[in-house]
Amino acid sequence: MTTLVLLHAFPLDASMYGEVADGFDSDLLIPHLPGFGGTSISASEPSMDVYADRVAREIDAAGLDRIVIGGTSMGGYAAMAFCRRHGSRVAGLALIDTKATADPAAAAEGRRAMAQTMVDGQTTEPLLTNVFPKLLGATTVRDQSDIAELVRGWVADADPAAAAWAQRAMAVRPDSLGTLAGLNVPSLVVVGAEDVLSPPTDAAAMASALHGAVVVEIPGVGHLTPVEAPRHVADALTALMVSVDG
Repeated sequence: MTTLVLLHAFPLDASMYGEVADGFDSDLLIPHLPGFGGTSISASEPSMDVYADRVAREIDAAGLDRIVIGGTSMGGYAAMAFCRRHGSRVAGLALIDTKATADPAAAAEGRRAMAQTMVDGQTTEPLLTNVFPKLLGATTVRDQSDIAELVRGWVADADPAAAAWAQRAMAVRPDSLGTLAGLNVPSLVVVGAEDVLSPPTDAAAMASALHGAVVVEIPGVGHLTPVEAPRHVADALTALMVSVDG
């Protein structure tokens, strides 16, 4: 049975997949990316490639060869970097609330400015002000205040230095549509209908680049579908694993 490796969103950690894991029957590996979940920040120049290579070392340590790689938001960027650098080890791909395009210049500069503010002030306040309000769908905020409070706490608890490193890494990530077009493995694209950071149009662009991707759009949720609608995400991932393992 192939193992699914799930990479978390920014600025959260592996715990965001807790309820997805509870509803998932296949083998699962959910690592903390460097700097998150109490792990050490990488000393390397910020790049999604650093995350991808760390994942490769983790699956080596677990004795795994080919895996299904998946990720949400920033985790999706890292998953696409893994496909670019370690494509022969990819048996399937799941992209959740993410996009394959690079940041426009203004967005990249905004990331770098936020990173500097967090480092200078040793604070997550820019995340609470500028990132947290965009993470959840309007329906979730209105109807599931417990989830909103949980996610706000996760954001507040992020290490400012790790978040700054990640922002700088995301700012320089390349366009990955060509990488997706070069894959020929079972693939899944999941998106929340209320996602304002990587909306359904971005999901459609990724699906168009991939070969025969299954697209699942979940109504009433935003950018964190594994947190907002974990049962839907677990079911979609289960179906992907069935297609990989036959």
